[in-house]
Amino acid sequence: MALATGFGTDEDEELEVKRLTPQEAQALRESDPALSPWWVVGLQCVAGVALVLVAWGVSGKASVIWSVAYGALAVIVPAALFARGLMSQFSSLNAATATFGFFLWEAVKMAVSVAMVGIAPRLIPDLSWLALLVGLFVTLKMYWLALLMRPKSKRI
Repeated sequence: MALATGFGTDEDEELEVKRLTPQEAQALRESDPALSPWWVVGLQCVAGVALVLVAWGVSGKASVIWSVAYGALAVIVPAALFARGLMSQFSSLNAATATFGFFLWEAVKMAVSVAMVGIAPRLIPDLSWLALLVGLFVTLKMYWLALLMRPKSKRI
């Protein structure tokens, strides 16, 4: 049994690192635009409002409407906290603080979501768990829709 050659040996050629000029870096950023977390939160808000209108039209029951709305809010509020944390000045100091900030705000987002769902029965009289979960599920799916709808990268 022969090992693959060329991997981890002295025969490997060093990859050359080329520094980009400011103009090249700007062209690279423009060719692959980033997706703003606020755009995702906005899309989640639109989905939440649409779900509430559908719940109102289909059931007309206040408990179902409030349950759907609260399910959507259990995604939107933590996502807004996450977006705010990611866009803060501290999170953009360097790669280490950006990584730490990402994991910190993701943990905050999950904790707030779980806490909001946990206190839902105390806040909403006659809570409809099915409606809450529908609001939660559909609003969560907006992350995938945002990825599919993001601006396409342009080739340089």
